Amino acid sequence: MTDNSSETSIDSMEQTPQAIASDPGAAPEDEVSKRGGKTRQLLGMRGAEAGETSLWKIRLQLMKPITWIPLIWGVVCGSVSSGQFTWTFDHVLAAAACMLLSGPLLAGYTQTLNDFYDREIDAINEPYRPIPSEAISIPQVTAQILTLLFAGLGVAYALDQWAGHSFPIMTALAIGGSFLSYIYSAPPLKLKQNGWLGNYALGASYIALPWWAGHALFGELNLTIVLLTLFYSMAGLGIAVVNDFKSVEGDRQLGLKSLPVMFGVATAAWICVLMIDVFQGGVAAYLISIHQNLYAVILVLLLIPQITFQDMYFLRNPLENDVKYQASAQPFLILGMLITALALGHAGV
Repeated sequence: MTDNSSETSIDSMEQTPQAIASDPGAAPEDEVSKRGGKTRQLLGMRGAEAGETSLWKIRLQLMKPITWIPLIWGVVCGSVSSGQFTWTFDHVLAAAACMLLSGPLLAGYTQTLNDFYDREIDAINEPYRPIPSEAISIPQVTAQILTLLFAGLGVAYALDQWAGHSFPIMTALAIGGSFLSYIYSAPPLKLKQNGWLGNYALGASYIALPWWAGHALFGELNLTIVLLTLFYSMAGLGIAVVNDFKSVEGDRQLGLKSLPVMFGVATAAWICVLMIDVFQGGVAAYLISIHQNLYAVILVLLLIPQITFQDMYFLRNPLENDVKYQASAQPFLILGMLITALALGHAGV
């Protein structure tokens, strides 16, 4: 659900080799910087520039490929926690299809939908984005949203048929997740207007939903897995809050009650890191309760570098160091998810 959360051409700005040769003052490092900016643009990250004219690149940017990674990882964790995934061709192919469903299709749908409804905010915070910069038309954006949605539902239905589900749980999860994405971004509910509810919705979308999909594809989704991943999604709320720091001014102007707007930047940064650390510690305690002590210890040890990077970057300057923080600290949370999945699969939960 949050947050979250969404992030970022420069072809027209890049100099040709001839132009560089004719301009002695052109610095090679500037070209490297531009190429880096182009990559950030395609991935949907913050800090890109306007100027892209290729429609497929613009469409890809709207889908924010950088946000697919945690959903794909969630499918991996769900597959592992089922305890029934095997390295056979059909299982690998089914898992890949589930990753396509959760990442490029439905996450792409969610991110494009979010940008559509955030176009007024983006005009203030990130005017270079495709919609406010008018690099792509509204009808083209609408067509992309519908194409990704129905493609996702089609893949979910095919996975139900492959798994032989008597109840189409993959399709139900796809419909539920798509509906959640809609009410997160669109009025009248627009859950993202509420910092707590919106960010939790985003966190659950990035942790619980793909986990459920992977688990249900190969095993039987049960109440324990549902509740534990919803609990784990409170850590995802902390991740989702990170995305709110880049849009504080626009959120304030448009009346969106993000946590940085409600509590201030410094307090919201503490809320963010505590949500991640406390709930990850809570999952470790659960693993101890089901006698998966080794996995619990590993999970706790992963907190050490995570807390270190939180202090080094995020708590000291969340507005400037959000990307550095995400790159340095969040991999330990993501690895912790896999450790938890391995423990659950080993315990037969």
